[in-house]
Amino acid sequence: MMHSLSSTLFHRVLIPERSRADRHPTILYIHGRGADEEDLLGLSGALDERFMSIAVRAPFPFDFGGYTWYEILDATGKPEEKQFVLAYGKLAQFVEDALTQYPIDPQQLFLFGFSMGAVMSYALALTKPALFRGVVAHSGYLAEGTQLEYSWKNVAGRDFFIAHGCSDYTIPVQAARRARLLLEEASARLTYKEYDFAHQIGNESLADIAQWLSQRINPPVENLHAR
Repeated sequence: MMHSLSSTLFHRVLIPERSRADRHPTILYIHGRGADEEDLLGLSGALDERFMSIAVRAPFPFDFGGYTWYEILDATGKPEEKQFVLAYGKLAQFVEDALTQYPIDPQQLFLFGFSMGAVMSYALALTKPALFRGVVAHSGYLAEGTQLEYSWKNVAGRDFFIAHGCSDYTIPVQAARRARLLLEEASARLTYKEYDFAHQIGNESLADIAQWLSQRINPPVENLHAR
């Protein structure tokens, strides 16, 4: 079912079917350029069944179909500043609203961004690190030199999973290595993996991410229906 909070972004929500909890660990999916809120939602079937899934749509139509978070100015991926800041503001407000309007466990909110969605995930996590239990940044980069002020001093101990394809010619793997360096310097708790594929989410990376996410929510899945 499609939803639109009063403030910002179109999105879809999938509530866990078998959980009896009042509030759920939640993944916020943030798609890449030229996609929409449906793009990553299908991954939910491969992840822990306890998660509630929320998938958002970027605010700007993309000329070649789908939607985008911002225009890219050069080969380095530099965002067009006005659009980037506006999209970030809409996304940040969406998170604040969703925490009050949906049954999200506020201690277990995760970001899962792919490509440009990973850029937005980094932006959220590094400006509001206290809101997120963990971040999956797949095939993206960390936007530097923008108006956003990243809260590096508050990133220590926060969980990040960076995944990237070694044969990615859309966003070269050096971008992931740069993000890795910056997060390590900030003492984030980091899982970093490179894979033998291009600009995509592969079966191997998805399996690793599923395991990583399951390890970060409690109680163990086998005890979900015990009582």
